[in-house]
Amino acid sequence: MEKLIRGLREFMRTVHRDEQELFTQLATGQEPDVFFITCSDSRIDPNLITQTKPGDLFVLRNAGNIVPPHGAIRGGEEATVEYAVSVLGVRDIVVCGHADCGAMKGLLHPESCRHLPAVSRWLEQAEPVRQIVQTQLQDEDEEQRLRKAIELNVLQQLTNLRTHPAVAARLFGGSLALHGWVWDIRSGGVRAFDTTSGAFLPLTEMREVSSEEESDSASQVA
Repeated sequence: MEKLIRGLREFMRTVHRDEQELFTQLATGQEPDVFFITCSDSRIDPNLITQTKPGDLFVLRNAGNIVPPHGAIRGGEEATVEYAVSVLGVRDIVVCGHADCGAMKGLLHPESCRHLPAVSRWLEQAEPVRQIVQTQLQDEDEEQRLRKAIELNVLQQLTNLRTHPAVAARLFGGSLALHGWVWDIRSGGVRAFDTTSGAFLPLTEMREVSSEEESDSASQVA
């Protein structure tokens, strides 16, 4: 806790003082453009990796960056999606997975989570991913199976997002776009799903795609 307290003091002494105008504005409300869904993993900092400021991103974090389908679980994820899309009016939703994801390791090896009943129940939301990897990628090594599971999980969550009424309505109207990312911890780079090639490519090499293309691609997953 001492580290946190020292950091808070430094924040108030320097950052908050230097950005006083920004925080004064934020004190009256928020208008983020992007809804960023990512894992609870401590190694990921959405604002750091995107170099954005407070107020730019509306963030949802949980184990495995999972978004249950509409009505599957009445909980925080569904409420957060609804609020982001219907109240805040975000224009883009990013589902960002990451390398070395512990949730995906647990998904591929359910025996490792038997002593964690809540985690096991939560990971059931990504069962289609496990089934695909288990049946289609038996001959791949563990590293490749994990890499593919992380990518497939991102695409599965894009599919799940489309089942939420607020998201579906905005996608149909063309005022919302979905994006699938995977962040590599070691290199710091992001691979994003490219609808043209059907693969995750370095984000800097991708062309921009329309919301309709992103949405159609997400609907074809799992």
